[in-house]
Amino acid sequence: MPARPDAVIAVSALLGEPGRTAPTGPVAIAIADGRIAAIEPVDEAPAGTLALPAGANAHDHGRGLRTLAFGAVDDALEAWIPTLGREPKLDAYRRAAVAFARMAEGGIAATNHSHGTQDADAALDEAEAVSRAARDVGIHVAFAAPFMDRNPLVYGDAAPFLEAADPLIRPGLEAAAAAPRRPVEDYLAEVEAMAVFEHGTFRVQYCPVGPQWVSDDAMAAIAAASARTGRRVHMHLLETRYQREWADATYPQGIVRFLDEVGMLSPRLSVAHGVHLDAADCALLAERGVVVSVNTSSNLRLRSGIPPVPTFLSAGVRFGVGLDAQPLDDDDDILREMRLVWLHHRGFGLDDVLTPERLFEAAFVDGRRTIVGDGGGRLAVGAPADLIVLDYGRMAPDLLDPTVDPIVPLLTRATRRFIRQVVVGGRTVVEDGACVSVDRGALEAELIAEARAAWAAAPPDDAARAARKRAVRHFYGCGCHMAPLRSFAAE
Repeated sequence: MPARPDAVIAVSALLGEPGRTAPTGPVAIAIADGRIAAIEPVDEAPAGTLALPAGANAHDHGRGLRTLAFGAVDDALEAWIPTLGREPKLDAYRRAAVAFARMAEGGIAATNHSHGTQDADAALDEAEAVSRAARDVGIHVAFAAPFMDRNPLVYGDAAPFLEAADPLIRPGLEAAAAAPRRPVEDYLAEVEAMAVFEHGTFRVQYCPVGPQWVSDDAMAAIAAASARTGRRVHMHLLETRYQREWADATYPQGIVRFLDEVGMLSPRLSVAHGVHLDAADCALLAERGVVVSVNTSSNLRLRSGIPPVPTFLSAGVRFGVGLDAQPLDDDDDILREMRLVWLHHRGFGLDDVLTPERLFEAAFVDGRRTIVGDGGGRLAVGAPADLIVLDYGRMAPDLLDPTVDPIVPLLTRATRRFIRQVVVGGRTVVEDGACVSVDRGALEAELIAEARAAWAAAPPDDAARAARKRAVRHFYGCGCHMAPLRSFAAE
């Protein structure tokens, strides 16, 4: 043991690299200066405790108020996006702190935060507030600053969409379509201004939100800025079939090939979803070192499909596990999400596709690399002290064979309710299942009260939103995203 460790955590078993190395224990984990200084055998430790690396949420949006709360009911992504406007404008600090604290309670030590700006004129203020929330809660946050400059309404030519839209909403849609687009140069300067808020658990990334929403010139400019500064990039890619169909019609050479041509593909890039990537796309992403975030719960809830993890594995694409602010039970539980990925992609029948080793590597190591490059995601001497302590005894009290590999119960029963402690950089942020770095309960109560007051003062225009959803469904149902000049008003 080091002479004066900052903390010592004793557990009855330790999984330093789950699926790759055998459990050891009982052991004492000594922590100094935010890293693991020693792991040594001990005679006694709290019974039924199991330590493993803390999870990394490879893609999220950090909404403290969950979408169901403000009526953005699960639906196909293109029809669902307009309902996000029902979210009241909220205090940016509370919005982020509640989300990060809930993640910490779900076993997450790091998150790739694809920021949803609520006030474009206050983007710097929002970034500063998220930075404070990251520091206070204590998890690692990669802040992906969003940029969009095309297709504000639908993918492709908006004329047929506007032509067919209900007269009730047409003026507002026309104004949105005609609004001036932000110069990418202004965005790049703003990202550098946001960088002054960086600290040990907060760093800024570029975020061209997705190819369908970012012009070719802007995409190339962001790629060049990333190459020049070394700053990472995070973006959505081919989440839905409509995005794939639009991309195939717009980029005959292939959207992934186009991104490569403008210099976007590199190890600095991580992409979310990739549900509709094909084998050729995956081969190129693997060759360029791009990491994909697999967001299984979100893809089910928003009807996008199931990502081609078998193709990722065969092509050598590295991937992480993300919640996308749409986890299965709205509970930010990375342990349950890992199990969901396992059940979907381990292989059916007698086909073995995804191994436990590869699953845990995705959830702990590869996703983390898109957020913080500190060699974390494993528990070993010298590694960052980011770990979870589980109440394994309560999770598996009925096991008749005490020698069973803990991986088996983890992949069968693990959820956030068995989390005793979460440590990030040597700092305990969760104790007995509750965040102790901030008072999540109090902050969330304040956030909900603020949202209710804002809702009462300015109720959402549900008739207009329903009309827009109908127009969206009509537009994509008629294939106008693939044939931009086609009119469907009379159909």
